[in-house]
Amino acid sequence: MKILPLASSLLAVATVLLPAPTRAAAPAAFYDWTAPVTAAPGTLLRSEPLKADWLPKDTGNAYKILYSSRNGMAADGNVPVSGYVLFPSGPAPKGGWPLVIWAHGTTGVADVCAPSWMGPRPRDQLYLNTWLKRGFAIVASDYQGLGTPGTHPYLLYRPEAYSLLDAARTVLAQHNFALQNKIMIVGQSQGGGAALAATWAFPQYAPELKVKGAVLTGLVTAIHQDTPEQNEKRYTTVDAMDPAFATLRLAGTDQAIHPETDPTSLFSENGKKMLEVARTGCLHDLFDEAKKLGIKTGKELLAADITAYDRDMSHYFELPDGHVSVPVFLGTGLADGMAGTTGQYGAALALCRAGSTVQWHTYPGVTHNGAVNYSLPDSAQFTHDVMAGRPVASSCNNLTPPGPVQKPAPNIPFNQ
Repeated sequence: MKILPLASSLLAVATVLLPAPTRAAAPAAFYDWTAPVTAAPGTLLRSEPLKADWLPKDTGNAYKILYSSRNGMAADGNVPVSGYVLFPSGPAPKGGWPLVIWAHGTTGVADVCAPSWMGPRPRDQLYLNTWLKRGFAIVASDYQGLGTPGTHPYLLYRPEAYSLLDAARTVLAQHNFALQNKIMIVGQSQGGGAALAATWAFPQYAPELKVKGAVLTGLVTAIHQDTPEQNEKRYTTVDAMDPAFATLRLAGTDQAIHPETDPTSLFSENGKKMLEVARTGCLHDLFDEAKKLGIKTGKELLAADITAYDRDMSHYFELPDGHVSVPVFLGTGLADGMAGTTGQYGAALALCRAGSTVQWHTYPGVTHNGAVNYSLPDSAQFTHDVMAGRPVASSCNNLTPPGPVQKPAPNIPFNQ
């Protein structure tokens, strides 16, 4: 398998060439599944060829998929989950393409925000194209409740982990897909936390999957540990969150945990306006609405005390421990003012304390968005080594706190 680093000059060119995704008013009938899901998790329910202007340029065949997955918010039962699978152009290698499980970052909680419907943003189109050029097929999950019926349990680790692992089970079971069971789990932001959760869960939930390693950027997670001060409160406490993300937490996370609650009862008048946008729009629509309303913090959305909701969110969001069985690459932009850097350092610390192998790369002046593609040369070597079964250097003996969030550096693609 050939591993290709990506030069920053190519990033700059691709930034111009890749179109922004567009979306129609509502997802197509493909996503509707009203019958009980009785098939085992990882069973294909339906598929269709995927033709869209957002496909990465080195895509060969592509398919939209609907598959069964375990309901991560219930003791038992399955749900339909949507996603897509991309194959590199050209003939498959002997034994089939190795597989990337891709975990996307925050898009929203409305069904139109499902990446298989609206397409990934240009930053991610370029990133996924690089993995195709590295010789990997890609399976991407929309996650439970995003595109398909039900509430999207935003940021909650079990439904996200199950959605990702069952997507891989589904495509590996298709005899017409030239794939081999040799897997990298890759994610950004919300998807970084989802990818870490899948990496943590697969030995128990899907032990048949041959996961070799994980690549995480802009990681949003919390891990149960004795030093919780290393966790970012902006991940779990509405008062400390950006209002767009806080709206998604209240409309997605809290509604999934407390389906009996009328979410409008939690919101102020401005908060209700944000909620209406969240029901039909996506993340950047919420950014625009918050700016229009002059809302600066999540606290301004609230009309009720949600201390108990914050506590419940932490329970469903926080990984029980930091032990993972395969090496983890963690890329952090030191100008990441969106996810913050303290929580990413805390996650690396918790993983290391639990005996995991963590290779942590920090990038001065690089933001949350910028780190995705900026980290590619480093993740190329990491991926090459773990796929070949070679040991990788660990950062666990020299972790240092990142300090205050830096200012973004100029002339770095996607570094807004």
